[in-house]
Amino acid sequence: MAMEDLISTKLFDLSKTAAAPIFESVTYPWEVLPLLSDFIIRFGRMLPEKEYRRIGDDIWVSLEAKVAPTAYLGGPLIVCPGAELRHCAFVRGSAIIGSGAVVGNSTELKNSILFDGAQAPHYNYVGDSVLGYKAHMGAGSITSNLKSDKSPVQIATISGRIQTGLKKMGAIVGDCVEVGCNSVLNPGTIIGVNTTVYPLSMVRGYIPPNAIYKHQGEVVGKLDEKPEPAAFCE
Repeated sequence: MAMEDLISTKLFDLSKTAAAPIFESVTYPWEVLPLLSDFIIRFGRMLPEKEYRRIGDDIWVSLEAKVAPTAYLGGPLIVCPGAELRHCAFVRGSAIIGSGAVVGNSTELKNSILFDGAQAPHYNYVGDSVLGYKAHMGAGSITSNLKSDKSPVQIATISGRIQTGLKKMGAIVGDCVEVGCNSVLNPGTIIGVNTTVYPLSMVRGYIPPNAIYKHQGEVVGKLDEKPEPAAFCE
């Protein structure tokens, strides 16, 4: 693994998110997390009033989004066209929910970006994380965003540990990743595009693209080759 495997364009198709400008301002995707709140406020103020309903000072909801009456919306927040926030979705703020994305029943979301078509549909926690285009969190799967000793999060790779400088960082989940039910993505987890994580997994560190994560120490490649980002899950 090289450091260039961790840059945003290796993990995401940036045409599939309204948040593309914030990724273009950094090298690695976890670097957007401290910048997200201010970015949402600046970007939200530029959204067309005919297309977005503004709630309070810093919440913008597309008129084409579907938001359940029981969903909680905390700002700053942008909900894009076609997004769906289901019964008792709990959005604590500093979030961008992409077009066609789903925040489901009793799912909690904070300081995170969901790319277009990303899904956290059933009892998920997504904190200080990024879910790529059409990434899917199985029921009960969560991102753990704080180490037990509260020390800064590191990313474990075969080449060594990468210091993020962040006290809170969950997971960076690439485009078209499938995370199995009741899995835990530990702080600093990065999953490459088109990878599948088995249910009941405990994932840590960098998992390469086009792979199947069976358990710690057993990651195998998928038999069929997939194209590079921008087209792999059309």
